[in-house]
Amino acid sequence: MTSTPIADLWPNLPGADTRPEAAYRLLQAAVESFAERGFHATTTRDIATAAGMSPAALYIHYQSKAALLAEISQAGHAATLALVREAVAGGGAPAERMRRLVEQFTAWHARARTVGRVVNYELHALPEDAYAVVAALRLDIEREVSALIEEGATAGEFQVSEVRTAARAVTSLGIDVSRWYTDRSTETPEELGRRYGELVLRMLGARV
Repeated sequence: MTSTPIADLWPNLPGADTRPEAAYRLLQAAVESFAERGFHATTTRDIATAAGMSPAALYIHYQSKAALLAEISQAGHAATLALVREAVAGGGAPAERMRRLVEQFTAWHARARTVGRVVNYELHALPEDAYAVVAALRLDIEREVSALIEEGATAGEFQVSEVRTAARAVTSLGIDVSRWYTDRSTETPEELGRRYGELVLRMLGARV
């Protein structure tokens, strides 16, 4: 399993500058453990051992493994929301921006597949308050994609019968990449992103 780009996810979260190195080791270990075993099958001992620490040392930084999952989920969703917003706000016609969004969204979920697997397929394990935060981030992502589809439909570039369903289909394609992509995949993340970008434009009724 490849290393997860922890450094790319956490700098923008509160307290990132003052978080001790041990906390990052625990986050890294938790991501790898949750992705490999699933949240419920992972113990705090598994995480601490992978981080080179004692189980007791974990509780110095986090109250529970659920707290680790909450931070991982929030950071992963915040990173993808930032990516989507940047693509939507970029220059070009709606179809051009949609292609760019899908290419980057797909490539991110291929490169950061361990994080992607955890944040998208362990949602059920989040505590209620943490789930509310992540659900709001997911809704923001959906709104950004929906707004771009709406803009493209108004401009005559897209032909869709229901915008929200189309937006969910667009994001679902990219998210699912984190489930099956491996180092043995024949396409690079960028190549896969380009192919998915073309597929999405066809799905939205755009001229490719």
